[in-house]
Amino acid sequence: MSPSTALKLTRPFTLLPPLFGIFSGAICAFGSAHNPDPSRAVTGSVVLVVALGSLCASLLNAASNVLNQITDLELDRINKPDRPLCTGEASIGAAWALTWVLYVLAFLPTWWIVVPPVDGFLARALAPLGTHECFFLFGGGFLSTLVYSLPALGRTKRYGMWANVTIAIPRGCLLKVAGWTMVASSRTLEPWVIGSIFGLFLLGAACTKDFSDVEGDRAGGCRTLPILHGNRKAVQIISPFFVLPWVLLAVLAFVPDPFAAVPGQRLLTGNSTLLALLGVALAAWGVYTVRLLSRNPEELSTTENHPSWTHMYLMMMAAQVGFAVAYVF
Repeated sequence: MSPSTALKLTRPFTLLPPLFGIFSGAICAFGSAHNPDPSRAVTGSVVLVVALGSLCASLLNAASNVLNQITDLELDRINKPDRPLCTGEASIGAAWALTWVLYVLAFLPTWWIVVPPVDGFLARALAPLGTHECFFLFGGGFLSTLVYSLPALGRTKRYGMWANVTIAIPRGCLLKVAGWTMVASSRTLEPWVIGSIFGLFLLGAACTKDFSDVEGDRAGGCRTLPILHGNRKAVQIISPFFVLPWVLLAVLAFVPDPFAAVPGQRLLTGNSTLLALLGVALAAWGVYTVRLLSRNPEELSTTENHPSWTHMYLMMMAAQVGFAVAYVF
C-alpha cells in the first residue's frame, strides 16, 4: 500500500479534533487549581508528554477510521464508492495490517504517560499502576472503537443512539480527561465535567454523518437515527445537543465545586468570564447549525458531507481552543 493510500484511509481531516482535544485537556489541567506544580513551569518533559499524547490520540482515531472502512466495505460500495477499499486501491489485508499497526502505535506509548511528578523513562515504566491513568483512558477509547465497528463485539453502529454513545464517550469525555492526566490527576470532578460537556455535544452531533449514508446503512442493517425516525424527526432529536452543552458551560462557569478542599472554589477553575462567553458563542453557533439542519432535512441525504458535518468538527476544535485560552488566562 502506498503512503498516499494509507493517508486516504486514515481520513486526515477527522484527526484534528482528537489532537486538539488532548492538547486542550492538558492546557486546562496546567492552568487549573489542580496542577500539582504550584510554579506551573513549562518544562521540556511536559511538552514532550503532551505532544506524545496528542499524536497517540490522532493515531487512535486513524486506526478507528481504517477499521470502520473495513467493516463498512459493503456499505461504502453504495455510500462512498470512491474510498480506497471500494476502488481496489487498497486490499483488505493491507488495511487490517495498517489498522493494527496504528492501534499499537497509538496505545502502547501511553504506558509511559503517568501523572506527574514521576519523570524519566524507567521511572515512568515502573510507576505504580494507579499513576497510569492515561493508559487506561486510552484503553477505554480503544475498546469503544472495537465495540462500535466489530460485529463480534456488538457493532453498536447498528443500534441508533447506541452508536452515538460509543462515539461520544471516548471521543468526547475520555479524550479530554486523558489530556488532563498528562499534567494532573483525573481524580477530581473538574476534568470529568469538562469531558461530559464535550461528550454531550457529540451524543447528538455525531449523527450528522449518518444522513448521507442512509441508503448503504439500510442495506447493511445499520439502524441509524435517520433510518429509524426519518430525517426530519432525527434532526429534532439531535438539535438540542448542538446548543444545550454550551448553555450548560456558561452556567457551570460560575458554579462552586461541592467537593473542593478550598471553600468557594469554582467547579471550573479557568477564567469564568471567558468560559461563559465561550459557552454563549458556541450556543449561538449551535443554533445556526440547527437552522442549517432544519432548513431542508431531506437535503441531508443528497450530499456526502452536509455543511452541518463540517460545522460539527469546527465547533469541536473551536471549543477545544476556547477552553485552553480560558485556562491560560
